[in-house]
Amino acid sequence: MTKVLVFGTFDGLHEGHKNFFKQALRQAQGKPKNRPYLIVVVGRDSTIVKTKGRLPKFNEQERLKAIQDSKLVSEARLGNEGSNPYKVIKEVMPDVICLGYDQTHFTEKLTEKIKEMGMNVQIKRLEPFEPEKYHSSLLNKT
Repeated sequence: MTKVLVFGTFDGLHEGHKNFFKQALRQAQGKPKNRPYLIVVVGRDSTIVKTKGRLPKFNEQERLKAIQDSKLVSEARLGNEGSNPYKVIKEVMPDVICLGYDQTHFTEKLTEKIKEMGMNVQIKRLEPFEPEKYHSSLLNKT
């Protein structure tokens, strides 16, 4: 089994998110432990406020439930609150971490933090899927 880890807000699960999950699952192909196991970390409401300056449209429990109901996802969990957002990586011990094409929060020190933890994890930046149509900031406008 190849553990693939992704992070995000996932404020209203849409086709762009589903494509992101499919791309992440493909990262396990060709790996020695090639059966993919996709773990999705859903951002906490408090974290979203810190990074985006606003609450998401859907609360963390609603967003978590939507991800848990996705047939593409093996495991979904809420992110950690507090000063060490990288703690979840040590807990999960992924083989691959996939980042969204526009994901910036949490990524600037990711390689450095993984090395500090003594881990060998591949980091992959995934491609956008119709971002002019499927982006939560567009879909959640009120």
